[in-house]
Amino acid sequence: MRRNRTSKCLFRMVLATVLLSAVMSAQAQTPLASPSPTPQPAKTPTLESEFFKNVLRDQKAIWTAPFRLHGRDARWLAPLSLGTAALIATDRRTGDEMAESTGQLNASRIVSYGGSAYGAGGVAAAFYLFGRARHDERARETGLLGAEALIDSAIVVTALKEITQRGRPLSGRDRSEFFDRGSSFPSGHSIEAWSLAAVIANEYHGHRWVQVGAYGIASAVSLSRFTGRQHYLSDVLVGSAAGYGIGRYVYRTHHRVKTVSGDEEESRSRSKLFPVIAPVYSRRARDYGVALAWSF
Repeated sequence: MRRNRTSKCLFRMVLATVLLSAVMSAQAQTPLASPSPTPQPAKTPTLESEFFKNVLRDQKAIWTAPFRLHGRDARWLAPLSLGTAALIATDRRTGDEMAESTGQLNASRIVSYGGSAYGAGGVAAAFYLFGRARHDERARETGLLGAEALIDSAIVVTALKEITQRGRPLSGRDRSEFFDRGSSFPSGHSIEAWSLAAVIANEYHGHRWVQVGAYGIASAVSLSRFTGRQHYLSDVLVGSAAGYGIGRYVYRTHHRVKTVSGDEEESRSRSKLFPVIAPVYSRRARDYGVALAWSF
């Protein structure tokens, strides 16, 4: 009897050991559940990848701006419209007086290169390439936004020239007349120079000398188009104003700001500084022009 009890105890101990070993083996073969990865926020698209999309967005904002005019815009629309109208009324006289002077033509031609497509485009390209080579994000962004502003300005000025068709100062009897197959209004060199200058000045807003240099060169380019007998004063004024507004708008809309983690985020706050472009004309009085306004 005692031997049977001992045998039963041994059998139970062996069975318990086998079952325990089987359970431990099963647990060892079961892979441990790995912790779920923390979801990473989607990276903001680069300015390069969004370049042409941004140009299209810019054009939509610029050309639909007249439908979003407010009463406060009269603070800028009225003075600019009156100033443009006054210059248009006196353009033929001032243009004829400038045509009598020739000593400044060579200097004016040289200075105006700064507002040409290859001149302004070369500056934007230089900023971008320097920024990529030296890992300077500000210079890189300046080049990209500068190029974007130049394309926006080129589209706007081409459309306005086709609409207004104003004769140039040296186009003969019909000089300064609108809708006469001309291409004087507004000044393309002025709008290009000022759009790029506005981007550079805003990117380097902490460096006064950069701002003075950028706007100083843009002013010289604009003036050279008048002294070079290529444009009237009203052409220069409207081109400069439009370029400044477009450059400010591009910077304020697409400038990337650094986050605490060091990542870039695109500023989506829609600037009120893009130009409102609206035609102003009176067929009875034969007064034609384009009004531009900004909200600051």
